[in-house]
Amino acid sequence: MDYTLTVALPGQNSQQISLDCGAYLIGRGTSCDITLEDPSISELHAKLILAPTGAWVEDLGSSNGTSVNSAPIAGVTALGPNDILSLGGTLVRVAPRQPAQQPAPRQPEPMPVAPQPPPPPSPQPAAPRRDTRETAIRRQVKDQIHTELIRRLDLKRLATSALSQDELSRRVRETLASILAEVNARNALPAGLDSDSLLEEIFNEAVRLGPIERFLADDSVTEIMINGPDSVYVERHGQLELTDQTFMDDASILSIIERIVAPLGRRIDESQPYVDARLKDGSRVNAIIPPLSLSGPCITIRKFAKRVLTREDFVRFGTWTDSMADFLSVCVRLRKNIVVAGGTGSGKTTLLNVLSGFIPHTDRILTIEDAAELRLNQPHVVRLEARPPNIEGKGAVTIRDLVRNALRMRPDRIIVGECRGGEALDMLQAMNTGHDGSLTTVHANSPRDVISRLETMVLMSGVELPSRAIREQIASAVDIIVQEARLADGSRRIVAISELMGMEGPQIVMQDLFTFRQSGIDANGRIHGQLLPTGAVPSFFDTLAASGIALDPAIFRPESRP
Repeated sequence: MDYTLTVALPGQNSQQISLDCGAYLIGRGTSCDITLEDPSISELHAKLILAPTGAWVEDLGSSNGTSVNSAPIAGVTALGPNDILSLGGTLVRVAPRQPAQQPAPRQPEPMPVAPQPPPPPSPQPAAPRRDTRETAIRRQVKDQIHTELIRRLDLKRLATSALSQDELSRRVRETLASILAEVNARNALPAGLDSDSLLEEIFNEAVRLGPIERFLADDSVTEIMINGPDSVYVERHGQLELTDQTFMDDASILSIIERIVAPLGRRIDESQPYVDARLKDGSRVNAIIPPLSLSGPCITIRKFAKRVLTREDFVRFGTWTDSMADFLSVCVRLRKNIVVAGGTGSGKTTLLNVLSGFIPHTDRILTIEDAAELRLNQPHVVRLEARPPNIEGKGAVTIRDLVRNALRMRPDRIIVGECRGGEALDMLQAMNTGHDGSLTTVHANSPRDVISRLETMVLMSGVELPSRAIREQIASAVDIIVQEARLADGSRRIVAISELMGMEGPQIVMQDLFTFRQSGIDANGRIHGQLLPTGAVPSFFDTLAASGIALDPAIFRPESRP
């Protein structure tokens, strides 16, 4: 038997919802099966049970109660086809849906209009959600305990006080244990909910990063994407997965964003509704909030491995081969200026970090980044980080400012995390004025595109230079371009290593030393291929012996298989 719900929100025309037999949670919360946008309704208000033999309703501890024909109910109560169910200011009638071919029964009495004044325009009653009853109850219990925790501890004040993180965590954990002990003493915890797991989840939401803590601890997860309270995705092995984790509401996500950006001296609000930041382990964070985000607050976290990856890891992953690693190691030791290029998420920063590991420990290295991510093992490293403007729009320190300042700090090597604007001009000038061996990354889809991107970024500096002069600067400064790509199966591979040979007329001459050749796709969708030599030999190969460096010339022969 199917049922029809006739719903009259305060001050609105009645609406009808068709339902099959089953149990449905009714309330204002987004976790309910039937969501009613009425302020007088609780987040989790009542449960409606529909069966072939009849319909029943049960109040779930709502603030305004549930009534049948104006009489408050105390337990599970049967509903007749003409009964009027009152949920706060909303009126509901539950009646069996008759087949179209049968004569219509006597029409029930007209639906009364609720006396409350109409609220602001709101969405119509939503269709049943896919959340289970257990999930909804768990979220409701967590919400209540979290509210009580905030009442007993002023978390925002404690977080901004001089209290250490360990002491704050201790106080929150002790208070949560006390609250749960009181709940258990009254046998008020619903069956099936474990106190220990509840304590850990609420603790994570209160002082850590909530439901995503377990993904941060999972080494197989490389990215975490929060698209509002009810949608959390992760990337595993290059593929996206929808998780079962949710947040209580937008405010929970906003508090996590604030917890990330506040220690870095950054802010996010309606006047500055997006921000880039980092976690303590160096993982990159981007957050954007309404009104720019129509899906609610969104967070994207690109995780960094707990340990620094090595050349051996890249060989195992298939990113490069031993021969390619030997060649790039020689380029770094010869102080060749290298640009790592690729699209978003192709692994440019990770590759830059591995290449930086080839720099001798005797060099003084300066790293310049928007958000500090590089992790170098050399003893003499100075890390510089750009700073956004303050609330008054002043005090910003850009990458370009830091590149200029770095030239006065006696660097042996300058590593710019990413060139994306006018700092490209200063970087090229540094490479051309005695700061050889510099490394940086740019967004580009091919080695030839790198030239166009660098030209465009130089023009963004505001300096009026003819295109030929810019290209001469690029040809003189950049020696090697390493192109990385994220393939269709999610793997990250070096797909080309190219050398800039200089100018020929108005154009820059390049030669590919190695290119990736795809050989096929296996049954699991994994791409197979190799980074193979083209037969071209780098122009500086003859100088290796004079530099005391040995490199097997066979790695450049097309017939070789590195």
